[in-house]
Amino acid sequence: MKDLFFKDWESLYHIVVCATVSYITLFLFIRISGKRTLAKLNAFDFVVAVTLGSTLSSMILLKVTVSEGLTALIVIIALQYLLAYFAKKSKTMEKAINSTPTLLFYNGEFINSNMEKELITEEEIYAEIRQYRIERIADVRAVVMELNGEMTVVKKSDVLSARTSLDDIDTDKK
Repeated sequence: MKDLFFKDWESLYHIVVCATVSYITLFLFIRISGKRTLAKLNAFDFVVAVTLGSTLSSMILLKVTVSEGLTALIVIIALQYLLAYFAKKSKTMEKAINSTPTLLFYNGEFINSNMEKELITEEEIYAEIRQYRIERIADVRAVVMELNGEMTVVKKSDVLSARTSLDDIDTDKK
């Protein structure tokens, strides 16, 4: 019970060193890897965040040495960079790493098969439409479940265009 609040100065020193090294490493990682790291997470980014957090925790709580922790951080960062690079260069890799957007609502109709697949209810779609401050369902072109799990509401446009934000989604999936 006496070690509950204070063990020794060496342990505190170790935590200060590990926390500082971890912070600097994470800061450099974010600066090197770019803005994508700070964006909303898709499944791939979520895995990286969890493994980084776990590794940093192990370092700070004395479960691994600083050099072991840094090696793990470098491997995780390198894997994230390599997979992101290959996903950018190859459509096949991108499809393997990232999911695709799912159309949940289109031109006044709920797409029940996609809603069941994504475990989304009509009430959740209505709530999302309200968050976009849209009252009339007739004003909504589509509701899409994005790569990161968030829903996007697309309003109908007054002007028809050859290209739209829905070009990468199969709108015939009904």
